[in-house]
Amino acid sequence: MKADVINLDSGKAGTIELPEEIFGIEPRPDILHRVVRWQRAKAQQGTHKTKGRSETSYSTRKIYRQKGTGGARHGDRNAPIFRKGGVYKGPVVRSHAHKLPKKVRKLGLKMALAAKAKAGELVILEEAKAETARTAELAKKVRALGWKRALVIDGPEIDDNFYLASRNIEGLDVLPSEGANVYDILRRDTLVLTKAGVEALEARLK
Repeated sequence: MKADVINLDSGKAGTIELPEEIFGIEPRPDILHRVVRWQRAKAQQGTHKTKGRSETSYSTRKIYRQKGTGGARHGDRNAPIFRKGGVYKGPVVRSHAHKLPKKVRKLGLKMALAAKAKAGELVILEEAKAETARTAELAKKVRALGWKRALVIDGPEIDDNFYLASRNIEGLDVLPSEGANVYDILRRDTLVLTKAGVEALEARLK
């Protein structure tokens, strides 16, 4: 499938042939959901923690005799029913990550790219380079192009000036081709791929 190529000055810079096996496949919501869920679970810190009965600082001495008091039978004050006692089956530090086959992850990335192409939210940029690292200059060009919530995916390396200029522009993210992922692609309104980015993704996904 063919796509138009533009430059940062909103001018046309020719066309490019996008591989059908990546950008022309039919997206499946279930595959995209599985990959996004895997990504978010892997990113979750899992550092939430409560103290159990054996970790609270009260004495372990039996608070009163077992029988004859007319009250309920208890052991020590660390029991969960007492104030400041241990929490029963509370959260512990753990990893929330789960396994997902590499083929499914690869297919998910293809489908995310195809979904943007099908929705008309894919833009091919000739190159993501800036002469200076001034945010104002790049922001003016981004406004002229109409990018409000955009993700720019470049080749293996990002131009330093472009990256520095883009850091303070709200709604604009820049990633190398290696960092391309389903979650970041789907959460943005516009996906911008440079010609180098298309070549790198094609080599990665074939």
